[in-house]
Amino acid sequence: MTTTTTVTPKTVAQQRVAIVTGGSRGIGRAVSLKLAADGFAVVVNFAGDTAAADETVESITARGGQAMAVAADVADEVAVAALFDRTEAQYGGVDVVVNSAGRMVLSPIVDFDLDVLDQLHRTNIRGTFVMAQQAARRLRAGGSFVGMSTSVVGSQLPTYGAYAASKGAVEAFTMILARELRGRDITVNAVAPGPTATSLFLDGKTEEQIDTLAKVPPLQRLGTPEDIAHVIAFLASPGGHWINGQILRANGGMV
Repeated sequence: MTTTTTVTPKTVAQQRVAIVTGGSRGIGRAVSLKLAADGFAVVVNFAGDTAAADETVESITARGGQAMAVAADVADEVAVAALFDRTEAQYGGVDVVVNSAGRMVLSPIVDFDLDVLDQLHRTNIRGTFVMAQQAARRLRAGGSFVGMSTSVVGSQLPTYGAYAASKGAVEAFTMILARELRGRDITVNAVAPGPTATSLFLDGKTEEQIDTLAKVPPLQRLGTPEDIAHVIAFLASPGGHWINGQILRANGGMV
């Protein structure tokens, strides 16, 4: 008598895929490297610095990870749709979107150039909205969208009015989108860094201003891009999936 044994093939874990906008520099670069280290295939989105994007991809692939660089203006809905199309064609889908692209211009409200205001809000508000819109259409079940706010929304420092206003808008539609995606098994959160040692934060500030701001958190130092990347990676992981519709103030304890 011959006995036939049926062997059930092991399920191969689905490759998780992340798009990181502004992924070539600062916090975005740290997020790209961290997610790649966690096993994601990473699409490094950038606006214009091809060399920085290529260097980030090379850093990932040199460590055995998967990555590619794709240029797109986050506020251009056609370019963003093409970014998602390219990602799906290369890797089969999208699981995590981190919108790290942003602009910061500081000035008292009384003197703020309104043309600059329009440019800042185009990137920070429209850009985040366009990315969130495509994420809502494309993310697979179990996925996450993470936007970027700022702790200045709460601390309300002078000269940050236009920037904080743009991030207040991000916080508002983060909370709403999380509720609109009910039943999809997709989380939507925003991370609000405090003073973080990136070129976006450091440019235009004196050493005295930087030292003063570094002493504001009880931990008495500036944050690093890696500090913020670890928070975002947690939100993108299965361990962080119960956190939804939240603004996480990653700022070392500042009010």
